[in-house]
Amino acid sequence: MTSARILVAEDESLIRLDLVEMLGELGYEVVAQVGDGQSAVDRAGELHPDVCFLDVAMPVRDGLSAAEEIIASRYSAVMMVTAFSQQDMIARAASAGVMGYLVKPFSKSDLAPAIEMASARWQQMRDLEGEVDDLAERLAARDIVERAKALLQSRHGISESEAFALLRRQAMDTRVTLAEVSAALLQQN
Repeated sequence: MTSARILVAEDESLIRLDLVEMLGELGYEVVAQVGDGQSAVDRAGELHPDVCFLDVAMPVRDGLSAAEEIIASRYSAVMMVTAFSQQDMIARAASAGVMGYLVKPFSKSDLAPAIEMASARWQQMRDLEGEVDDLAERLAARDIVERAKALLQSRHGISESEAFALLRRQAMDTRVTLAEVSAALLQQN
């Protein structure tokens, strides 16, 4: 994925320039460079890069709180790039949903695998969220149909299968979904 779009947030300009240069040499497009955590959040919200590289210790807003917001807002995958390797820092990054953690100093050869892994994990997470949303919608539709069947059963003294057949026939006749027919029935009562 050498076309990945990267945001770099590092307050030390020399380190930031080095990182940007390494990323460019690897074929990645750096879409933004910022020097503080709040700017990282703002730019990530505007640009939706594929991966954000965030330093932990930055002015205005630290990298971990910026990572939490970027991830919660679903702007981008986040990689922490830091000199801090303490367990509590790593645990906080993991609980925020950070997709990778590079400890300085690192080499150019460390970057591509980290980016590829972060991008792949981010895409998997997005795909799973889509599946969960789809299942939630299907469950809600099923609940509406069940409530409509129960209403028809009690109103007309019919069996569950007869109530379902009535709803299905109405859906086919009006060319709408079973859930839409059921919702309309429930709204009438």
